[in-house]
Amino acid sequence: MAPVKWRQFDGLVSVFWEAESQSGAKGYYLSDDPRIMIFFSDVSSQIRMSNRNGDFLQYYRPLTRAIYVPPGMPMWTTSSATHRFSHLNVHMHKDRLLKYLSPSIGTSAAMTALRRPVEVQDTLAIETLARLVVDEVSKPSKHPLYGENLVGSIVTGLLDIPQKGHEQTNGRLTQAQMNKLIARLDRLTDCRLTVAEMAETVGLSESWFSNVFKQTTGKTPLQWQLGKRIDHAKTLLLESHLAVADIAAQLGFSDQAHLTKVFRQIAGSTPAAWRRMQRSC
Repeated sequence: MAPVKWRQFDGLVSVFWEAESQSGAKGYYLSDDPRIMIFFSDVSSQIRMSNRNGDFLQYYRPLTRAIYVPPGMPMWTTSSATHRFSHLNVHMHKDRLLKYLSPSIGTSAAMTALRRPVEVQDTLAIETLARLVVDEVSKPSKHPLYGENLVGSIVTGLLDIPQKGHEQTNGRLTQAQMNKLIARLDRLTDCRLTVAEMAETVGLSESWFSNVFKQTTGKTPLQWQLGKRIDHAKTLLLESHLAVADIAAQLGFSDQAHLTKVFRQIAGSTPAAWRRMQRSC
């Protein structure tokens, strides 16, 4: 919708787009170097993304307002409706990013952070920094070091970098790691992940993850996940007219009796009784 504005800094390029996407439009992206995208409006209801080709509907999720795409990770997108959007793209050379992070957090931690994708809907300060970068890209007025430091702040604010001294040394998961688990679980229709998949999400071994997870939540990973599935069942009971049997099938329970048993254990009543009580309030 307007000429693309861009500016090259040391080891990175910042690009500002103002565009319109048609319904049904599709995109594909792959690079040997990392990329950050920050949208200045909520596009989660118009754009879906996936990192797996083929059965897009099985693996798709809403595109959040800020994402970090690691080097070598493919990304497919599709638009469900015609809409306009603007976003800042930051393309970074992976060696430049590694050189920037390593002195502060160490090479090993930096390499781990570079390999972990990040998707954030609540952008807060990151969006403020991104708008400052756009200002400098659109009308350069300061030394390039200013823009480079703004991008550096975005990188450290967005990437999954553990606080020094808090990398599970106290036997607990960080809040950022818990947020990543919750976000990944919420994107799944049946709210189910294996322990191995949960451990992979936060970058830990399966055995170590199970130990620190219980220290953090007081529950085993599967107990915690079962509670989340019951929370989802409550949402469906309140906000839909689905039968209890259909909800059980959607959430991966073996049958209605299985859901009813677990629901009674956690919520204190059957799903049908809980729905009647809530709707009568």
